[in-house]
Order: sequence, then C-alpha cells, then structure tokens
Amino acid sequence: MGKTTSTYWNPLDPANRNQWKPIKGLENIAEELTLSIDAATGEYTRLTRFHPGADTTPFGGKSHPYPEEVFIVSGRLYDHAFNKWLEPGDYASRPPGEIHGPFKTDVGCIVLELSFPNRAIA
Repeated sequence: MGKTTSTYWNPLDPANRNQWKPIKGLENIAEELTLSIDAATGEYTRLTRFHPGADTTPFGGKSHPYPEEVFIVSGRLYDHAFNKWLEPGDYASRPPGEIHGPFKTDVGCIVLELSFPNRAIA
C-alpha cells in the first residue's frame, strides 16, 4: 500500500488553516496536521504546531516504543529532558524509549515529525 501521497500544497498557507486539528488533551496548546500516513504500517509524517506560550509541563515527558525523527521548522521549543532550546534547523533522530519533553515555547513552534510505529520494540 504505502504512505498516502499528495501534490504540492502549502500547509503553512493561512488558506489551509482549517486543515490543522487540535491535539486531544492539548487543545488550545498545540495542533497537528498529518501530511502522509501508511494505514498498513502506521508510519506517518506530520506537522505539530505549538501555540505561543504553550507549556506541556503538567503532562510531563513522554516516550514511545518506536523511533521518530523531528525537525524544527520555525519558532523555538524548549525540551526539558535535554535542557535545550530547539531552534529552526535543529534535528533529532530519537531511538525507541527515549524520553523527550515536556515542552514549552514563548513564540510558538512548528515541528516536522516522522514516526515509525511499525518499528516498535516490544
């Protein structure tokens, strides 16, 4: 089957604002837009947008049993687990089980995320 495909379009264009969906449990803090997904494997590519002033500290850090890659597109995001401000161009390839977050941002941030749930370590 493979990941879904689409022709060129700009998810950051204000005309596409209605494509973004609030993240369950983080309403008014962050939203997401899935760019591509493989229904068979669960692999996906998505954008996550943290609103200015967002702070996920009450939810703590998180980890998952699968690898993921993240790339900071715009804004900046503080990752408490690494005691580091992430800026545009910062990239990470996270191994399964790595703790990341909680996160906060003063100016907002957009993150490109590629996740591979089908590669989960049991």
